[in-house]
Amino acid sequence: MNKKSTLKDSHTDWERIKKLKEEEIDLSDTPEVTEDKSSDAVLRFGGRRVPRGKVRINILLDAEIVAYYKTVSGGKGYQTLINETLKQSIFQHDLENILRQVIREELKYSTKTAPNKRFKSDAKRGA
Repeated sequence: MNKKSTLKDSHTDWERIKKLKEEEIDLSDTPEVTEDKSSDAVLRFGGRRVPRGKVRINILLDAEIVAYYKTVSGGKGYQTLINETLKQSIFQHDLENILRQVIREELKYSTKTAPNKRFKSDAKRGA
């Protein structure tokens, strides 16, 4: 059974989110994502589950790329170093910004649907 895509149902105002400044975002009640928590996660790209483990491939890289990683690694383990560099690039690529945007938009939408609802921080300030 296929689930209905929620992409069309998004209420995200991306233009407003792009204009927000770092200090305007309250993430105090958002738990930190740790290595331990992420180790149980199911990885998906393009909606498809990606199995854990390694896959053997043939790839052509520029000679200077290979030379650099061989030098940095001392000759052994350069392929592992290339793999780790690629992995870091994927997972760090705008992940924090995407999460912040989604959280901001969901907070905006939740306050629109419940205008009398106050946040804890507002109640403490006597707002």
